[in-house]
Amino acid sequence: MKLPQDPQRKAEAIAEFMNQHDQLAVEFGMKIEEVSPGFAKVSMEVTSKMLNAVKLCHGGAIFSLADFAFAVASNSHGRVAVALSAQISYPSPAKEGEILQATARELSRTRRTGLYQIEIRKEDGTLVALFTGTVFVREDKVEDWISKSDDR
Repeated sequence: MKLPQDPQRKAEAIAEFMNQHDQLAVEFGMKIEEVSPGFAKVSMEVTSKMLNAVKLCHGGAIFSLADFAFAVASNSHGRVAVALSAQISYPSPAKEGEILQATARELSRTRRTGLYQIEIRKEDGTLVALFTGTVFVREDKVEDWISKSDDR
């Protein structure tokens, strides 16, 4: 598959590919709500399978939501970007049935690295988590990975 040249359409095509092929995101029911170059909004409903022993959303589930938004935003330019580091803080808990939305924003991008901030909020705007991550931008293109998946 050849990706569109238009940056917005390219970001949308890459997001669609990631939405279908990221197995954890599929399993957790994550939905890409919005995407543009260097930006992504992804939502997820907290289910009973995501709860820890004290019936709050497990930090790993919240981290996974942030990480997927991070991946969508950082790969939206068309070159494969992989995480080098990530850090997260959890100022508020989330509970079963709540909808969480991760908003990923690109703060800086060079030829080799990118820095992103992801806010995870409840529908009422409460900040559940703040994630920062750095990616390494590889030489290969997302388009090559899309083509490989089309060959299967």
